[in-house]
Amino acid sequence: MATGKINVSVENIFPLIKKFLYSDHEIFLRELISNATDATLKLKHLTSIGETDVEYGKPVIEVKVDKENQTLHIIDQGIGMTKDEVEKYINQVAFSGAEEFLEKYKDSAKDSGIIGHFGLGFYSAFMVANKVEIITKSYKDEPAAHWTCEGTTDFSLEPSDKTERGSEIILHINDDEKEFLEENKISELLIKYNKFMPVPIKFGTKEKTLPKAEDAPEEEEAKKVTVDNIINNPEPAWTKQPTDLEEADYNSFYRELYPMQFEEPLFHIHLNVDYPFNLTGILYFPKLNNDMAMQKDKIQLYQNQVFVTDNVEGIVPEFLTMLKGVIDSPDIPLNVSRSYLQADGAVKKISSYITRKVADKLKSLFNNNREDFEKKWDDIKVVIEYGMLTEDKFFEKAQKFTLYPTVDGEYFTYEELEEKIKDSQTDKDGKMVILYASNKDEQHSYISAAKDKGYQVLLLDTPIVPHLIQKLETSKENISFVRVDSDHIDNLIKKDENKTSKLSEEEQEKLKADFEKVVPKEKYTIQLEAMDSTAAPLIITQPEFMRRMKEMQQSGGGGMFGMGNMPEMYNLVVNTNNDLISSLVGKEEAEQERIIKQSLDLARLSQNLLKGEELTNFVKRSFEMIK
Repeated sequence: MATGKINVSVENIFPLIKKFLYSDHEIFLRELISNATDATLKLKHLTSIGETDVEYGKPVIEVKVDKENQTLHIIDQGIGMTKDEVEKYINQVAFSGAEEFLEKYKDSAKDSGIIGHFGLGFYSAFMVANKVEIITKSYKDEPAAHWTCEGTTDFSLEPSDKTERGSEIILHINDDEKEFLEENKISELLIKYNKFMPVPIKFGTKEKTLPKAEDAPEEEEAKKVTVDNIINNPEPAWTKQPTDLEEADYNSFYRELYPMQFEEPLFHIHLNVDYPFNLTGILYFPKLNNDMAMQKDKIQLYQNQVFVTDNVEGIVPEFLTMLKGVIDSPDIPLNVSRSYLQADGAVKKISSYITRKVADKLKSLFNNNREDFEKKWDDIKVVIEYGMLTEDKFFEKAQKFTLYPTVDGEYFTYEELEEKIKDSQTDKDGKMVILYASNKDEQHSYISAAKDKGYQVLLLDTPIVPHLIQKLETSKENISFVRVDSDHIDNLIKKDENKTSKLSEEEQEKLKADFEKVVPKEKYTIQLEAMDSTAAPLIITQPEFMRRMKEMQQSGGGGMFGMGNMPEMYNLVVNTNNDLISSLVGKEEAEQERIIKQSLDLARLSQNLLKGEELTNFVKRSFEMIK
């Protein structure tokens, strides 16, 4: 058996970097700023542990554009490099100085915030530059070095007269990448990727107005001075301890994240864990509408304060992607270009932790101030209901704080609701029936009829309710959810068994036949019921099973049932005790047909089922009858 080592040639490393490794050219600036940050934080760590006696001071990272010379400069005041270190770290592709530093100081540097990992970030510069220079001086008492490369495996390395500690990266921008010489473009990228980097980043200058002295004359003008333009916030709220922050601090940070968002968040959740993984962040519950698709991609993912993406699916449970905020974790496994998540067991742990933390926070809010929680319910219910549907662990925890509002604005937990209706809303088999409406206006007549009988009617109006009801019925024993306009309502709930019809059996059979002549049988099933004389003459209900299937189709779940397009089928309930219906007996056929048709259209109109030409004809016919 022969063994050996694969010889990896680097002659073509630069074309590979440009074409495959970093598909998005703009991230070169993120990588170079990250390197400058690492260099600065390494020096900070060495001074903090007494490894060096150089003065750390107040270092900044400076970015400069030189349009005339077509160059972009990134300058730091960090640890710098000696000539030997340049050869070691720059001339060996994929050798990470940050990795080596963390390994060397693994006991003391684990919380230093150093970012580097793959040792490839520096070479992203060649995506936009045909020539790159490094002028660097180490914090050690050694000569400065000047490295130059024009995007091949050849380089030059010579002494430099640089006297200040730190490194300057000079990018000679390609002709076809000149957008990266525009100040607006660079400013946009710095704010996008580096807005919360832990070292101040200077880009240009700005004018600042100094406050006037208290004893200054009123006519004296305020003085203006030119100061460095620091574009980032090195200490964002999520890096601080919750005990060090007030409500105003959280709201201020929310506005910093979303400057165009004018409404305050409803509440926040501060994430802070260091075992079994490192994760910090702040999630905000904004006011939400029922359009779930419009709410996503508002959470920003960071690694050691470096922006990575706002697509956090996989890390954050799907139902929480409707929230806003920040998550920062050095333990999230990303590919080399940090552009997408790699499958990893840690991700599931992070997702589970976030789910648990959110559930605990919601339970705490409910327990501590239920009245306020009820006021916010309509704005947060879509997240909670979606979470109950998609996350079993969240479903279990949510039983303690999920609210079931009635059409009259009362709020019950499931346990409270069960206690309220267990004796009054059961079917003949003892199963508890939970009545609900999905639209107060469209189902008003049904709601009124149910309330007249003393029933509680819930208002469940989010688009995922049909799916959630299925899960609730499966998980709970002996319950059934029934919409108020369903054909099940009278079958499931105990009725007055003594209610009899005014009409004889023979008259009822004749009446049913008369209705069947007029009412289209492909859309309606006719059933005669003896109800209160004051109840409507005709009531349209929809078969519960078919209605649920249609709702699930409309909310995206139809395919799972293989039902295709469900037909429009309704029940037409004829109240044989209503005076109008009983008066039909014995009338001439033409008069009967006219009254049945008009009554049916009125019933359809009340359920928003009368449209188009049929509605136009109904209106004309009604005016003729009035005349």
